[in-house]
Amino acid sequence: MAREVSGGKGGSDTGSLPEARPEISAFLDAAARTQPLAAGTRARLMFALDATMSRQPTWDLACAVQAEMFTEASRLGGLDVQLVYFRGGSECAASRWVADARMLAGLMTRIDCRGGQTQIARVLRHAVAEARKAPVRALIFVGDCVEERPASLLEAAGELGLLGVPTFLFQEGADPSAGRVFAEIARLTGGAHIRFGAGSALDLARLLRAVAAYASGGRAALEALQSTGEPAATALIGRMG
Repeated sequence: MAREVSGGKGGSDTGSLPEARPEISAFLDAAARTQPLAAGTRARLMFALDATMSRQPTWDLACAVQAEMFTEASRLGGLDVQLVYFRGGSECAASRWVADARMLAGLMTRIDCRGGQTQIARVLRHAVAEARKAPVRALIFVGDCVEERPASLLEAAGELGLLGVPTFLFQEGADPSAGRVFAEIARLTGGAHIRFGAGSALDLARLLRAVAAYASGGRAALEALQSTGEPAATALIGRMG
């Protein structure tokens, strides 16, 4: 069953998606039924994205390159992925943890952008709640702006840092205020903040694949990828310190 991400601190509730189209809910339900997973049995990667209207111009392109990350996660094996997205006035939803990440790539093509403000704090608090249940190896967030009080985001980021969940924030565009907040979230969690534009889709695809490698095999896997000459692995290692 699809889960609505709670607006309350540090929690998530099970329930219907208030604004989701029926086919999206049905797809999430099917994914849960076909891949039931026991908590904590495999490495877990959470992938969150901003689906508000400001991202509409490059949404199709972003879906294509983000799907490559899911494909890489499936190729690596031993990695469970959860998709989280927000859009509209209050919709913020999470899939179940699934082993076949390609199913989530298919889901992304069914999500359209809708007007509304960002709900990044809900995403971060949901990640905290999930990490308290079982370890989460990494959180990826793709977005372009911040329309919330930075303090609420940084508080949740501090909790993620204590739980050992590095957050990788890939910022579309160059909004300076968003960049400052994303960079601080990355610092607090031990992750990385990297900007990308419409002309750097290949770079984003490589970065997402590198994070999938990290989530599957840890720092050693990322360093092994770097040894092959993959620039995205080098970029992530450099930003993570």
